[in-house]
Amino acid sequence: MHTVLTIALVVVSIALIIVVLLQSGKSAGLSGAISGGAEQLFGKQKARGIDLVLHRITVVLAVLFFGLTIAVSYFGL
Repeated sequence: MHTVLTIALVVVSIALIIVVLLQSGKSAGLSGAISGGAEQLFGKQKARGIDLVLHRITVVLAVLFFGLTIAVSYFGL
């Protein structure tokens, strides 16, 4: 049981790292100032949708990470 939980914890950890790295930062920096008005107008809705999905996946993976961490520590004793 401990081995299965540890493997699941490693998989969830890697997935959480990947999803966090895929998210865009809160400030666009110079890329927002350089891009055109049309891209900024139409691109925001698409980015907001993708960021929303990535945010929800991050929350689910974080809850799984904490749950699996507690389970591994409980069954590891």
